[in-house]
Amino acid sequence: QVQLVESGGDLVQAGGSLRLSCAASGIIFGIKSMGWYRQAPGKQRELVAAVTTGGSTNYGDSVKGRFTISRDNAKNTADLQMNSLKPEDTAVYYCHCHLDIVGTGYDYWGKGTQVTVSS
Repeated sequence: QVQLVESGGDLVQAGGSLRLSCAASGIIFGIKSMGWYRQAPGKQRELVAAVTTGGSTNYGDSVKGRFTISRDNAKNTADLQMNSLKPEDTAVYYCHCHLDIVGTGYDYWGKGTQVTVSS
């Protein structure tokens, strides 16, 4: 089992910045990637950003150039720096990690943290 704890969600004005943090604990060997997804009311959960153990990153199109994901492999944390926030960034943000243990993949999710961007 892996536990993911998110922090950093808040209410912010458009154009502002927030930093989300996610810490993984438990059976954490075998983590291949960590990342952030978000889900707005009435919409599907979508990828925001992800980073592999090797440092490769992937971003959703709507956040490219504004958000930056970073990971500390030693601490098993993944942070999301969000700049130039827009009202459409309002959503619940979920931390995610993918494990590969002896060829079997496992996915874990945090409980989510609310980000609200006011216009």
